[in-house]
Amino acid sequence: MSDKQRQKRWKTILTVITLIALAGTAYALRHQIHETIDNFGKVNTWAVLLIIPLEFLNYVGQAKLYQGLFRLLGDRFKTRSMYWLTLELNFVNNVFPSGGVSGFSYLSLRMKGEGISTAKATLVQMMRFIMVFISFQVLLFAGLLMLALAGSASRLTILVSGSLGTLLLVGTFLVAFIIGSKQRINDFFIFITRLLNWLIHLVRPHHPETINIGQARQTFTELHENYMVLRRKYTELKKPLLFALLANITEIAAIYVVYLAFGHAVNPGAVIIAYAIANFAGLVSVLPGGIGIYEALMTGVLAAGGVPPAISLPVTVMYRVVNMAVQLPPGYFLYHRALHGKVSIPE
Repeated sequence: MSDKQRQKRWKTILTVITLIALAGTAYALRHQIHETIDNFGKVNTWAVLLIIPLEFLNYVGQAKLYQGLFRLLGDRFKTRSMYWLTLELNFVNNVFPSGGVSGFSYLSLRMKGEGISTAKATLVQMMRFIMVFISFQVLLFAGLLMLALAGSASRLTILVSGSLGTLLLVGTFLVAFIIGSKQRINDFFIFITRLLNWLIHLVRPHHPETINIGQARQTFTELHENYMVLRRKYTELKKPLLFALLANITEIAAIYVVYLAFGHAVNPGAVIIAYAIANFAGLVSVLPGGIGIYEALMTGVLAAGGVPPAISLPVTVMYRVVNMAVQLPPGYFLYHRALHGKVSIPE
């Protein structure tokens, strides 16, 4: 089989897998879609449609965040290119449930055609998460303050929010500690690589080293070197951090306008904290986009913040369905175009 035939076969396989995953997402959402259609007659439709410009601004923030991080590492891309890339990544992360791991893999694959190494793409994606987490600390504190002022901050809400904030902060410092030393990053990730090879070897006994240790070591060394470049330019991370904050604010605002569409001006603090907890827990969901876990946690946390489930559940469902309806179709189009055009599929 020729190289072109192998590449064509991989593209076909990935296309089929993607379509199956997309169909699975639609099937998992079937009840929510039906409920959303029923509720459309009860809400202010124009208020719901405000999600569209808010999501546009959200993706502008994410695009500028990626653009800024790549620029600090010496690579320049147009905002439009990064905007399309964020739509592709959102599609991949929503359709393939992997806690964001799919996004890491896809970004590395997607940027190979632009001359970006796996290590650099991985670092940019890692820094993107760190910027989003750090900026959300500000919103998390603001949300708790709003609930406290309204007398709605229960002990459970304070405990969970404080624990989440601490976990994000500790996790950020731990990642920085590991990749800040060439020795630590090699020791840690080589251990992970050997563990993965051992696990794969149990399933594929004739492949003792599926992941090449030498290549992995080279990638980790490059990851450390790129991180050191960013650390020397830490004062220039202010702008990417502001764009991460913009992305967080617009996403929360998109949820809040659905409450307004239902005629309820709830405490924004409850929405902020519910959004943080639901997204964090949704990362470990085995269903696309954290379906089920996301809605249950949003409703539960909002109830603890004083928002009745009778209000929060239909709002959450409508936000989720409308949000996916706005994002997934263009994301799929761009993903499919990249898969069959610019992206090089490994043999």
